Amino acid sequence: MNFICWTIITCHETKKARFGGSMSSKFVETVKTSEWLLADGATGTNLFDMGLMSGDAPELWNEKFPEKIIKLHKNAVDAGSDLFLTNSFGSNALRLKLHNLGDKAFKLSKLSAEIARGVADCYDRPVFVAGSVGPTGEIMHPIGELTHKTAVEVFHEQAQGLKAGGADLLWLETISAPEEFKAAAEAFSYIDLPWVGTMSFDTAGRTMMGTSPTALVDLISSIPNKPAAFGANCGVGASDLIRTIQEFSKSSPNEILIAKGNAGIPKYVDGHIHYDGTPDLMARYAVMARNSGAKIIGGCCGTKSKHLRLMRAALESEDLGSIPLLEQVQLEIGPFSSPYVNEAKKRISKRRRRRE
Repeated sequence: MNFICWTIITCHETKKARFGGSMSSKFVETVKTSEWLLADGATGTNLFDMGLMSGDAPELWNEKFPEKIIKLHKNAVDAGSDLFLTNSFGSNALRLKLHNLGDKAFKLSKLSAEIARGVADCYDRPVFVAGSVGPTGEIMHPIGELTHKTAVEVFHEQAQGLKAGGADLLWLETISAPEEFKAAAEAFSYIDLPWVGTMSFDTAGRTMMGTSPTALVDLISSIPNKPAAFGANCGVGASDLIRTIQEFSKSSPNEILIAKGNAGIPKYVDGHIHYDGTPDLMARYAVMARNSGAKIIGGCCGTKSKHLRLMRAALESEDLGSIPLLEQVQLEIGPFSSPYVNEAKKRISKRRRRRE
């Protein structure tokens, strides 16, 4: 019997006895009643450190190197994460077809959740497995060729695999198009699991497809299958993400928000992408994210266990404070990469008035 099978059988039964009932139900209860939860950090960054090459499909490592994926997850939980994401960001049929693996979407998604379940269940505290669902990689109709129906089918297949493998919830992330967010929400409505969703706001406070934080709030209010939490991940730097969280808080002060920002700004150094965010910087980001309204807080690109460890320590040691001013955010964790679209328009308008 291999390690994965052993841990699933022994640890899962032990955990059921300790905590009782469904971990999915426990997640919903926990996220509502907790002051905050610490999510994990980067997947890609940490796998690159373990030898993943650019252009390779990380999801194949669930088959080829499960021991490395186990280490990835274990490092996050040992650093203090209350939940972590499966190695399944791109395990949908459309992304996998780029590697001639389109027919393995269900299998690789299921395997990613099985590995994660085996790790999570071996801890003597609740640790939740979030089934990572990234974008399809295609542009949706009417701009592109991907139809709503096909997108729903693709997301549904991946979600089925994640549920079959033991995920506690579905975690939609790094979405740019509202149409894709809506398709995933419909697909998840056929899966008996809670779900959360984040978009990536990386272009002057909007997603690549032009969606603003307020537009995401409006979208969520319009869909029948609403997420248990929503927010932002990736994008540019931690400062920009804090600003986005504050926008969400203004529009939806009573919603459960997610902040999963990058560890600083990416820079190209010696042939590799390097993130300049230190563990101390990410600790300040974590506290500011919580004070700005986020309840589920983690890191995205560049975030390693050394960052998570200090993030947890800061959240545990500092009491909830007031919402930080944007000037304070920039002073403590770095300048914004660009003004918001509405801020840019105001500046242009002022310059025009001066010329007149």
